[in-house]
Amino acid sequence: MPGLFIIAHAPLASALKLAAQHCFPEAAQSLQALDVQPNLPADEIEAQARLLLAQAIASDARGEALILADVFGATPCNTVQKLADGVHVKVITGANVPMLWRALNYATEPLEMLITRAVAGGAQGVMQIATSRPHNQVIQPSHDQDHRHHQQ
Repeated sequence: MPGLFIIAHAPLASALKLAAQHCFPEAAQSLQALDVQPNLPADEIEAQARLLLAQAIASDARGEALILADVFGATPCNTVQKLADGVHVKVITGANVPMLWRALNYATEPLEMLITRAVAGGAQGVMQIATSRPHNQVIQPSHDQDHRHHQQ
C-alpha cells in the first residue's frame, strides 16, 4: 500500500492524523504528518518533510507515497512539490477529512486508483447542506388574554 504523508499549516496535519486514527487506528499508524510552523525556515521544513516522506515511502514495497497538502501554492505544498517525482510520489492539495478517510479506506489499491478515490472523497465531502429549521412546537395553553402565544 502506498505510504501516506500529510503536510499542512500547523496544527492541521496533526489534527487530520488524529481524525484518521479515530476511524482507522491500524492504518493510521503508518501515516506521517508534518505541521508547518509559522516562521520556520524553508530549508528546515524541507528537511523534516524529506525525512517523513522517506518513512512513508519505506512503508510501501513498491516505494510509492501519496502526499496530502492543505493549500496549493502555500509553503507546505511548495515544499513537497520539490520532493515528489510525479511517478512514485504524488501530491494532492485541499486535504480534508473525507479525502483522508477515503485514502485510508482504499490504501491497498495502486497509487493512481488511490489518488482518484481520495480526490473524489475530498470533493464529495464538500457540499452545502440545508440548515435545520426549528421543529414545530406544540403551542401550550396560555393565560394570555390576547392569545399571542409567546414561546421562548
